[in-house]
Amino acid sequence: QVQLVESGGGLVQPGGSLRLSCTASGSIFSIYTMTWHRQAPGKQRELVATITSSGSSGYADSVKGRFTISRDNAKNTVSLQMNSLKPEDTAVYYCNAVGLTTATASFRSWGQGTQVTVSS
Repeated sequence: QVQLVESGGGLVQPGGSLRLSCTASGSIFSIYTMTWHRQAPGKQRELVATITSSGSSGYADSVKGRFTISRDNAKNTVSLQMNSLKPEDTAVYYCNAVGLTTATASFRSWGQGTQVTVSS
């Protein structure tokens, strides 16, 4: 019912920047929280950043001061600006959205993931 599509991943050198975007579509009435997660090879998926519908945001300690999450409620999109990237940021990045459908059913949806590789 609700689909998320990420874009913007790729290969970047250490110290470089990337901007990830995620767009939600489908039978959406409202989206409460949008989040970015990542999963590196052999590791568990971890929460990277969170943003509420009112714009309140939070970050994992490992990315504070380097990553910035933002969203456009009118377009149902969330972005993650990643600066000063490090090799340890290499992972598949997933967006997630929690909200309500037009059928007044709650949803929690994941995107398919986008690869971010930080390497020289």
